[in-house]
Amino acid sequence: MSRQLRQVSRGEVAKHNKPGDLWVVIDSRVFDISKFAALHPGGESVLFDVEVAGADATETFFGLHRYEVLEKPSYARLQIGVVEGESPKVTGRGTGELSAIPYGEPTWLSPGFHSPYYKESHRKFQAVMRKFVDDILYPDAQAREEDGKRPSQSVIDAMAAVNLHAMRLGPGKHLKGKTLFDGLVSPEEFDYFHELIITQELTGTGSRGYGDALNGGTVIGLPPVLNFGSPELQAKIVPDVFAGKKFICLAISEAFAGSDVMGLRTTATLSEDGKHYIVNGTKKWITNGTFSDYFTVGCRTESGFSVLLIERGEGVETKPIKTSYSATAGTAYITFDNVKVPVENMLGPDGGGIFVINFNHERWVMCCASIRSHRSVVEECMTWASQRKVFGKPLNSQAVVRSKLAAMIARVESLQAWLENVTYQMNNMSYKQQASKLAGQIAFLKMAATQAAQETARDAVQLFGGRGITKTGMGRFIEHYHRTITFDSLLGGAEDVLGDLGVRQAMRAMPKNVRL
Repeated sequence: MSRQLRQVSRGEVAKHNKPGDLWVVIDSRVFDISKFAALHPGGESVLFDVEVAGADATETFFGLHRYEVLEKPSYARLQIGVVEGESPKVTGRGTGELSAIPYGEPTWLSPGFHSPYYKESHRKFQAVMRKFVDDILYPDAQAREEDGKRPSQSVIDAMAAVNLHAMRLGPGKHLKGKTLFDGLVSPEEFDYFHELIITQELTGTGSRGYGDALNGGTVIGLPPVLNFGSPELQAKIVPDVFAGKKFICLAISEAFAGSDVMGLRTTATLSEDGKHYIVNGTKKWITNGTFSDYFTVGCRTESGFSVLLIERGEGVETKPIKTSYSATAGTAYITFDNVKVPVENMLGPDGGGIFVINFNHERWVMCCASIRSHRSVVEECMTWASQRKVFGKPLNSQAVVRSKLAAMIARVESLQAWLENVTYQMNNMSYKQQASKLAGQIAFLKMAATQAAQETARDAVQLFGGRGITKTGMGRFIEHYHRTITFDSLLGGAEDVLGDLGVRQAMRAMPKNVRL
């Protein structure tokens, strides 16, 4: 039962302005901070400033703290009343609600705008997904991003209960017969825009490492099993992974070869009896590697680049790698020491590994997430520029600030439009057509998205100043974004490599009979 809050006049509040008897008003809410003053993280003296003690400290408070602070139980209990005749004007975004900040949501979710891409099922799907993230994922994300532990099993189970792990692999035969989000959308109707929504909404946790920890390895490591694994292998692995009981990751990168997958040094040598491959080598920067049960591994056989499914066991060792984002992602260094792998675990043809790994889908997923995270930073900057006061005026009264905001908005809006166009093509192309026509488009999109995101990250830090390099407080999401955005520019292929890939694909399509 909520407690009854008394009506308090501003005159009465003003009487409580000294040590041991200290009240303040924040957005018409009256707080008794007499005992809290000595515990204030920023020191006791600032609370006795004439603009704070016994006064309306709303502007001062929101210049230093995020709205969520007021909602924390430890601080909410300090409220003793409300200013008589007044009511709070500041509200946070409610669970599942859309942002009211201009450009805080993609156009298709903004009031008064239209889109040819999204149907009613997509809108209902987004609303349910937003609430799922707010209610179930966000609280766990804040805790795990900090302590570095893997996502709570209860979260993985909740995702499995609505078949979210399966949906994250996109439309396809793997969804047949499954109930998606309690029947919200049928497997036959589920398309790449539904998957785009899932990926973009997952960024709502505001935690880059945790986002990858949520079975990011499955999104890129399981498709080769689904598409090229034997029926027996699929029956053993896929159900447990979709149920959140087992975990899988993609192990391609090495200290010796990253984007150059043909230069891998991990070897798979056929045993004398022809029943096993003996795998030796190492893998580095493998997402989810520390807690995976299965590894989709790129290696070299006598026939060339091949892909094997390796189960954790004798000869397989994983060690965590410290990176600039949270250990919750399970980034690993993996050692394979004379690991015996049944020949039946070969995924696709021997020497045909380049056709087994769908880098296009992996990069498209990264574009979805990166562009949505980019938009969240724009939302943070728009809000901060409106409430922050400098030289007695809002920050956004400065032309140079508005110029930065304009560039941020232009970048994210153009990228979202490009992404939606590519997604529409994916919905209307076969797998083979996607491979031949979209590899370059997606490579360019990812390159452009991560280059633009790094520009926005730099501008955002400038707008937030010292807060933008502080892990807590007003600029914590900006600091986090600036520190982790380079992951997007490297995972799935470095920017220069992707740009070159796109140009080479275009050059192959150049007609021979044209001249200026």
